[in-house]
Amino acid sequence: MRDMRPKDRAVALGSAGALVTATLMAGAMATPAAGAENRYGQDREARGAAIAAERAARAGIDWQDCPADWGLAKPIQCGWVSVPVDYAKPYGKQIKLAVDRIGNTGTKKERQGALVYNPGGPGGSGLRFPARVTSKNPIWANVAKAYDFVGFDPRGVGHSAPISCTDPQEFAKAPKPDPVPDSEADKRVQRKLAREYAEGCYERTGRTMLQQMTTANTVRDMDVIRAALGEKKLNFLGVSYGTYLGAVYGTMYPDHVRRMVVDSVVNPARENIWYQANLNQNTAFEVRWKDWQDWVARNDATFHLGTTRAEVQAKWLELRATAKKNPIGGVVGPNELISFFQSAPYYDSAWVPVATVFSKYVAGDTQALVDAAAPDLSDTAGNISSENGNAVYTAVECTDAKWPTSWQKWDRDNTRLHRTAPFMTWANAWMNLPCATWPVKQRTPVNVRTGKGLPQVLIVQSERDAATPYAGAVELHKRFKGSRLITEKDAGSHGVTGLANPCVNDRVDAYLLTGRLDREDVTCAPHATPKP
Repeated sequence: MRDMRPKDRAVALGSAGALVTATLMAGAMATPAAGAENRYGQDREARGAAIAAERAARAGIDWQDCPADWGLAKPIQCGWVSVPVDYAKPYGKQIKLAVDRIGNTGTKKERQGALVYNPGGPGGSGLRFPARVTSKNPIWANVAKAYDFVGFDPRGVGHSAPISCTDPQEFAKAPKPDPVPDSEADKRVQRKLAREYAEGCYERTGRTMLQQMTTANTVRDMDVIRAALGEKKLNFLGVSYGTYLGAVYGTMYPDHVRRMVVDSVVNPARENIWYQANLNQNTAFEVRWKDWQDWVARNDATFHLGTTRAEVQAKWLELRATAKKNPIGGVVGPNELISFFQSAPYYDSAWVPVATVFSKYVAGDTQALVDAAAPDLSDTAGNISSENGNAVYTAVECTDAKWPTSWQKWDRDNTRLHRTAPFMTWANAWMNLPCATWPVKQRTPVNVRTGKGLPQVLIVQSERDAATPYAGAVELHKRFKGSRLITEKDAGSHGVTGLANPCVNDRVDAYLLTGRLDREDVTCAPHATPKP
């Protein structure tokens, strides 16, 4: 399953870029980690990335007011960075990546460069990141004094040569089939839909672009952006899938990293990317779903959904059965319910809104549920659509790594897992099944490891995260020598650095502003539990 819901894709970074003089070019140019060419068999891509970065360093970024329909008001500025579609052919077809920035709020002397951000996905846009400054978000006030905040749409996303796998209007149609199969016939329907979706990706995106939709290429794009910004080294904040971009960047370009914060970490082990990662998510989502139900039960005086987890679950199953028999409002079936309710195990900020809608439905207000869970039909025009986000998610995960092609394996693994983790398992399986019949060559993931020159990396993780289970942070911590891990204990919200928790916030500030880390790993108490 995606590690970001489609409606939550918009988030971004901001930074100031300048033209780089020829004397800086050697530093700004992308040079692969020592031995990387042989280690990854990517010698042509490595040379192509170096050429693209040198070219970007010379060109810089022509910052302008953002296009009016992007929703990014002054003083945020926008620009473009050109990258090759295929880094093995650096002089071949180019695409333009959309970037934006807001300058640091402190003095010229306080400025430490650009902080580049990725919010996750794959398929998430980073262009909302500078708005953390314009909205005066207090959590980021200190860091904003020192850094330009820079965001970008990764290749294929939004304004950066957007890709597509199906007609956006078709993608938005509801209700979709119940993801939990009642029969072999139900499974055959879903298998057909998955195969047709994979074929649609090939037909609508084209072989050339689809073959190059990989994490490694987005990492190369990030290094070209760094060069275009005039930065010798990268300061990076990655959340969710953005942590995997950080892990691969730190492996491919260890001596190009200045400071790196990774928050809510994808397990970077090769064997985890991506089939096993999705199975592991299902188990973690079941745990966090029960955490939310326990909280709803403790607040029965407000929500009236039951005083025990079992009672809340019974209400959920009743709602699900009703929607399966007669979709609510004609558009909300079990698939749409899962899409809406999954935000509660994702983010604590969704606990109250989801419980409130559920409570209203049980009290007789069906419209509240329709308004919340029905697809947004306005979300089908232009480049920034749920369809585009889903297409990028699928393209990157399917192309990044080899997936099982045996339906028997998918069926066996997900049937077994559904018994103990029924909330998300089958929905997640169908979302990823296009990878079983993927029409372009699937790659081998980068072997994430510590390379020469990699500085200390700060890892932040909640203990009960559903989308990126805790084991991922532990694994990256082992692989990045000298890194420090901050654990938010007894918490499970996805994306910790954006929450108000001084134990976490103060350490992130200290690291980004001074490079200082604790001598040992740190365990923090949880942030405040949501109140109805």
